[in-house]
Amino acid sequence: MLEIKNQSLSETFSVYLDNRMSKILLLGAISGFPWVLIGSSLTLWLQENGLERTTIGWAGLIFVVYSFNWLWAPLIDRLKIPYFTKKIGHRKSWIVLMQLLILISLFIWSVINPTENFILKVFDFELTISQFSLVIAVGLLIAITSATQDITVDALRIEQIGKNEGKSMAAGAAIAVVGWWSGYKLGGVVALFSAEYLESLGFKNYWQLTFLILGGIIIFMNIGLMFINESDYFKRENSQKINDQLISNKFKNHNVLIDFFTWISGTIIGPIISFFKKNGFSIAIGILGFVFLFKIGEAFLGRMSIVFYKEIGFSKTDIAIYSKTLGWITTVIFTLLGGLFVIRSGVLKAIFLAGIFMASTNLLFSVLAWSDKSELLFAIAVIFDDIAAAFATVAFVAFISLLVDRTYTATQYALLASLGTAGRTTLASSSGAMVDWLNGNWGIFFIITAIMVIPSLILLWSLRKKIKLSE
Repeated sequence: MLEIKNQSLSETFSVYLDNRMSKILLLGAISGFPWVLIGSSLTLWLQENGLERTTIGWAGLIFVVYSFNWLWAPLIDRLKIPYFTKKIGHRKSWIVLMQLLILISLFIWSVINPTENFILKVFDFELTISQFSLVIAVGLLIAITSATQDITVDALRIEQIGKNEGKSMAAGAAIAVVGWWSGYKLGGVVALFSAEYLESLGFKNYWQLTFLILGGIIIFMNIGLMFINESDYFKRENSQKINDQLISNKFKNHNVLIDFFTWISGTIIGPIISFFKKNGFSIAIGILGFVFLFKIGEAFLGRMSIVFYKEIGFSKTDIAIYSKTLGWITTVIFTLLGGLFVIRSGVLKAIFLAGIFMASTNLLFSVLAWSDKSELLFAIAVIFDDIAAAFATVAFVAFISLLVDRTYTATQYALLASLGTAGRTTLASSSGAMVDWLNGNWGIFFIITAIMVIPSLILLWSLRKKIKLSE
């Protein structure tokens, strides 16, 4: 367990003043911003064009991509982007490439309408294409590029901190969460206010124009990315080559086929073997089970929250003020406090208590659902939900950051993070269908989301004395 003893609160807080934390903040924002595009913005765009809750819920299946980015993470750990890797670094070159693809996707969204069709003529043939399908296809492309970007963003963030700097790693996890929520919440504020303002001016394509505005934010983020240092690439590459050589030594003869098999084995199998070897098979399986289950309830709530707010009578501006702006301020403050709690109390204790708090706050939305429209209740529910999410996320990020092997930073972190996303995306995609099955009884829906966290906490309790974390 990671613990810092005999320190005053001010001494513990001083770790946030490390200049590396500002760089981690930007990396977090880069990672969180795309969720604005395929989360709240896409959801409202579809909802305001008359699509049903179930359709909107199933459209969220594009988030499943985040569950599988570990499949190509080994390649991103090893493959170089021609020219750019030498100029700006291995990790940064991958981020810039993915950001460029997201910009192209936003441009495509800016010229289509999800409720219309268009006819594609190829010679004498006419093909009618649903623009809704194209919207989802572009959303899927954004999800793929964002998930790929996250692999290298998380690796670059972890590699900013020394592997034995446990206190700084916990603080870095808190700052990364602040950055992620800043990118997500403030990006959401820009999206909602821009859409509302453009709609008030009479623009029918106000969401399409909003996507162009969001593209401008991405450009500024990439400018800031250039000021982040990247190190340890050659050391990491040499460690990977040593592991490749160990595999190669198992073969008596060497040829192109054997060399390719060695590279593939070292790239894909090496990180997995390293994880299971460090923890032991049964404990490793338990860790993976906990990671999968921990944030399912939060995901069910989050997937339908925007639809819920709209259905009970809140406008886009109300959502922007209470859920985005107020939520962001709350998240920033309590993420930093959560980081201090993790540092002083230990990762495992923090994540267990955060899970209990996270489940409890979901019940506030049941109260909101069963009450008359109240801005006060809305604000209370959003604030406490964001506090719980902040504590839970920073503890979770610190937990998996301390589990990874630096030789395979991107691959192992992506494996753990995407597994956590798998539980949230694959199961939470049925959230809209669940609300419809409950005949729109939002109160019961939120009670069910609170119960969902219990299995993960039972699993964590059983593993608490067996998990090995880097100090």
